[in-house]
Amino acid sequence: MADQRSARAGGSSTATATRRRNAPKKGPVYAARAACQSLEGLIGHRTEGVSAVRRGDDDGWCVVVDVLEVARIPDTTSLLASYEVLLDRDGELLEYRRLRRYRRGAADE
Repeated sequence: MADQRSARAGGSSTATATRRRNAPKKGPVYAARAACQSLEGLIGHRTEGVSAVRRGDDDGWCVVVDVLEVARIPDTTSLLASYEVLLDRDGELLEYRRLRRYRRGAADE
């Protein structure tokens, strides 16, 4: 009985070790954080969040970051923008562009 348990445990730990070796070291969470930091440094506006993260070309990342461009009172009249940020596989910024600008709370059409 003990031999069966150790055999099962050994098999599952081997599968787990294989998954860890094959898993990307810098995943979507890393890419999202790197995109926000890089964009804030370049444009000087505070990031509000991330709308999308997907694999880009050559194992890089494409991240859509929401940015507060013009803060207003009341907050619902503030202007935000969505930026597409392309990163290489190491999280270094390759390029960015503004996709759209919108008022906070405005629904997508």
